[in-house]
Amino acid sequence: MARFLLAAIMILLGSSASSSSSSSGSSAVLEPLFQYIDGHQNEFVQRLGEWVAIQSDSSDPAMWREVERLLNVTAQKIQEMGGRVEFADVGTQQLASGETATLPPVLLADFERDAHKPTLCIYGHVDVQPAKKEDGWVTDPYNLTEVNGNLYGRGATDNKGPVLAWLHAVEAYQATKQELPVNLKFIIEGMEETGSDGLEELTRQRNESFFSDVDYIVISDNVWVSRRPALTYGTRGSTYFFVEVKGVNQDLHSGTWGGCYQEPMSDLIALLDSLIDHSGKILIPGLNEAVAPLTEEEKKLYEDIHFDVEEVKKEIGISHFLQDTKEGILMARWRYPSLSIHGIEGAFSDPGSKTVIPRRVIGKFSIRQVPNMEPAVVERQVKEHLKQVFTKRKSPNSLAVTTTVGAKPWVADLKDPQYVAGRKAVKAVFGVEPELVREGSTIPIAHNFQEITGKSVMMLPIGGHDDGEHSQNEKISRSNFIQGTKLFAAYFHELSQLQKDPTM
Repeated sequence: MARFLLAAIMILLGSSASSSSSSSGSSAVLEPLFQYIDGHQNEFVQRLGEWVAIQSDSSDPAMWREVERLLNVTAQKIQEMGGRVEFADVGTQQLASGETATLPPVLLADFERDAHKPTLCIYGHVDVQPAKKEDGWVTDPYNLTEVNGNLYGRGATDNKGPVLAWLHAVEAYQATKQELPVNLKFIIEGMEETGSDGLEELTRQRNESFFSDVDYIVISDNVWVSRRPALTYGTRGSTYFFVEVKGVNQDLHSGTWGGCYQEPMSDLIALLDSLIDHSGKILIPGLNEAVAPLTEEEKKLYEDIHFDVEEVKKEIGISHFLQDTKEGILMARWRYPSLSIHGIEGAFSDPGSKTVIPRRVIGKFSIRQVPNMEPAVVERQVKEHLKQVFTKRKSPNSLAVTTTVGAKPWVADLKDPQYVAGRKAVKAVFGVEPELVREGSTIPIAHNFQEITGKSVMMLPIGGHDDGEHSQNEKISRSNFIQGTKLFAAYFHELSQLQKDPTM
């Protein structure tokens, strides 16, 4: 790794003459690839449509057969290009019914290896969030539909489009008779949207085999923050909480029992209200103290990011943010923790009125964590706080707090060689320097890969800032899909150049 790092520094500090020569050489390599990608874009879009049509919703065990179906389609595509594939068992999961079901396997693949080339491992997933037309989709979520240059469909940007773009980039090299400049491995799963069950353990099991010769790991499972391409160097972690308040053994009529009984819903509302104030500040004692202080160097990174506050307000339909500046908004989304209340189970939520006192309600909220925050510590702080608030109410009801997920945040080193290659690839395709951004959501595998394998990890997104991943009308623009394929092809080339500097 030290050899690659030194090479990266030499590339950054090289003379203008060598830079010009390198640019000329890169152009000769990349131009045929770009022409092939442009010429086959309709074919690529059609293939994306075929993948979107497979309803690989991992949240529903009944749909896991569709997840496995798409994993098989992916494996077939890799095999057609000469890759070797393996389906790795990741165990079972106990369902809510009490039954045990076998999890969809993880697809491991690699291509012919050359000991003189760096090895890149590409991670992606082919499962999706649930989607129904009646949820508010303008188009059928499982029928890829192009409208004004945008390709609408569940999974178009998260993450079927990027996975296909990587495969299409490999195809472009092969079709133009160019040797792949790096060794390639793929790890593609079908349970990312529900927590990647079994993947962390599989990574540990294969650390001395599948990952042993890997130099770099790249993930393309996020989006840009503006209309400008980006490289992502950090994500927030997440812990999901369930707060159960239980009273009597049956629902009660509010006319008959209202006023003489401590209602579970009242307790729950008070508990949820104690978590966060009107300014967005988390009120749990000790939680904010773990956040790393902001340095001047980090602060400057936010100043250069293209983020139009007024435009974003219009896009999402909001009158004002809790912060007054672009930098404040971005930091709130990326580098500081946040707490979001998601819902109440057991409460009446259907249209109309129902005068019932629920016997049992469960509040649901999550905390997005940042570096220096440990999920176990956060869990303890939350439970102690809620117990204290509940005790003060002197309620006869019972309280139970449970958690799921507990994913850690991830931050990479921007001086890592991968980021050198990524920046050069973005410049080659888009003609601009990428924005260096963090991601507010949680992508546990980034931290897991980095912690377990010790390898270099980078996130290289191609999705647009307005793609609406996880939302109604998810899309990827045709431009991002095709230009993103070029970006991946250019990235292969630039990564290979890190160890080819003539002075090394």
